Amino acid sequence: MDSRMNTDLPLTASPVPARKLRRVPVLNAFVHDVTMDDVLGLREGLLLTLHVDMLMKLQKDREFHDILDQFDMVTCDSQILYFALKFLGTPVRERVSGSDYFPLFYTRYRDDPSVTVFLMGGKLGIADIAARNINAKAGRDFVVGTSAPPFDFDRDPAEIDRMIEAVNASGATVLLVGLGGGRQEKFIIRYRDRFPNVRLFLPLGGTIDYEAGTFRRPPAWVTNAGLEWLYRLVKEPRQRWHRYVVHEPPVIPLLIRQKLGRYRDPFGKD
Repeated sequence: MDSRMNTDLPLTASPVPARKLRRVPVLNAFVHDVTMDDVLGLREGLLLTLHVDMLMKLQKDREFHDILDQFDMVTCDSQILYFALKFLGTPVRERVSGSDYFPLFYTRYRDDPSVTVFLMGGKLGIADIAARNINAKAGRDFVVGTSAPPFDFDRDPAEIDRMIEAVNASGATVLLVGLGGGRQEKFIIRYRDRFPNVRLFLPLGGTIDYEAGTFRRPPAWVTNAGLEWLYRLVKEPRQRWHRYVVHEPPVIPLLIRQKLGRYRDPFGKD
């Protein structure tokens, strides 16, 4: 399954009418102007939900930057990013976050036995709890396998082989990977050809924790106001301090430069 995409491609894996996806540039990345219904209709391919943390990583991580074009659909995951695109004069119709999308996904396909999911990521035991919760809501074995790889899994070829074998043995047709922004996308691109049964790849970060109930989402008004980062920072100050106070704020001057026509891709592309 070759998902390379140097230009806009028609949306053909979805039950919605085939059409071109409008590609909206933001810094040295892009999102597609899609709705939740569009994303739920994606039955095959690679999905990426882009947020501010990823945007900042894309300013420094050349490997991550260079694989972005290989994802079939890139959504605006963050309300802050949604506001930023309005500021830039290139708004998208909806914010489509992974944590909103996945519950709708397993609700839509609960009665389709051809759709089964493997959960890869999370701390030890968390994916198992998430699987039980999802399966209870779906009313069947929707999640057919889980794996909680160690943090340094990518340094151990034997561990990677074990992870891949677990997915293949499960027969899952959808692989949800929650290994952190950048790492999970690289894992998918590097090893997707070793998953013969998987048709849909979902790098969805903290979704496993949300489904397990180990971290609760804020009220909708908090998210819609663009304050989810503050909610998380208050709830988990030690874990979130660097991301929300040090790592992400520099996106603001970068977006202002783009607005003024002065932003330059650090990897040499305008």
